[in-house]
This record gives sequence, structure tokens and C-alpha cells, in this order.
Amino acid sequence: MIIAPSLLAANFGKLAAETARVEKAGARWLHLDIMDGHFVPNISFGPEVVRVLRPLSRMFFDVHLMCSRPEILLDPFAKSGADQMTVHVELGDRVTPLLWKIKSLGKKIGLAVNPPTGMSHVEPYLGQLDVLLIMTVNPGFGGQPFITESLPKIQQAFDWRRKKKLRFRIEVDGGINSQTAADCAHAGADTFVSGTGLFQHRNFKSALRKMQKIVDAQARRRS
Repeated sequence: MIIAPSLLAANFGKLAAETARVEKAGARWLHLDIMDGHFVPNISFGPEVVRVLRPLSRMFFDVHLMCSRPEILLDPFAKSGADQMTVHVELGDRVTPLLWKIKSLGKKIGLAVNPPTGMSHVEPYLGQLDVLLIMTVNPGFGGQPFITESLPKIQQAFDWRRKKKLRFRIEVDGGINSQTAADCAHAGADTFVSGTGLFQHRNFKSALRKMQKIVDAQARRRS
């Protein structure tokens, strides 16, 4: 069970210090939301931020490309130090070449699905994935409330993984706090992106440990 703090909720004036704080708290993954102002109505940061942070951390850099043209960003992010790159199933016919490109760059492969999009759209790609990212809010802005209707999608992904004997991780992102993380873990998620749900706490380490303990307990009950 992996907690992946989202840098989108950090203090942008202190990104290096915030990254160090996240790692010192015990996080193994750092989630980096890349927004282009077109696929989503917001802009975050680009490959240069990843390049600057990479030598400062040994965390796994989980790069989520909420972008209309991720094909122009895969090489720059790979060179900057991304460990995993996730693109959106909503890109349609471009998904297959994008996944192959990520693989050719030697990176872990992720595919994301937005709340309005049916799970049937991701099923054909499951055998190629290292992670399936189920968005639990409509992407674009941090701090949104969790969409409860996402839980059946997590259950569906968990069932598919078991029946097809696959190994992809089931990641959730959006409105993840201790309570919603527990709900997602119960449904079958094993990777939890949390921005505001962690960074709003003054004691980040304590908040991270609490969430980890909760999802670990759910995993034990499920097994």
C-alpha cells in the first residue's frame, strides 16, 4: 500500500524544501500533476521542475500528464527523471502509441480514467499497464470533494486484475483523506495520491503515518 503525496498541494515557493519534507516523513512516491491549461483548465509545472528536484530525492517520481499533447512531453520528462508516466484514456486512438512510447523510454506505464469515462475504455489496455489511475475528482484543481461514485470503478479494476491474473497497481487521485483512502482501500485500491489531505496538516509526518496505517489495516482485512 503506497501513499503518494501530490506536489500540487505543496508550497510552490519552496518546492525543494517541500520535496525534502515529504521524503523525510517517509513517503516512497511523489506524485507530480502536470497540467497544460487545455486538457484541464489549470497550469502546474513542467519538466524543468522535475529535473531540479530529481537529484534532491530518491523517491519514485509518479508523473501524471493531464495534457492534450503528452507525446511532446514524454521525452523531456523521461530525461528529467520521471520514473512513471501516466496518460489519459480519453485521448482515444493516441493511447496505444503513447503507451508504447513510454515503454520504449524505459519508464513505468500508467493510464488514467476520468470520472465520467466508463471503465470499458481502459479494459483493452490493462495487460500493458504498471498502474491504472482512477480519478476520484474531475481533474484540474486540488482540494475537491471525493466522488463516491468512483468506488465501483475501483472494485471493477480489482476484479479484472484478479480474474486476468495481472499485476498493475490501482491508484486513486482526488479528495483522498484518511476516510476516503480507507473506502478506496476497501474497494481494492493500493496506491493513494493525496494532496490537500496531507499538506493541510501542520505535522505532515503524522498525517502520512495515520493514512498509511489506515490503508494497511484495510488491506489486511481484504486479504
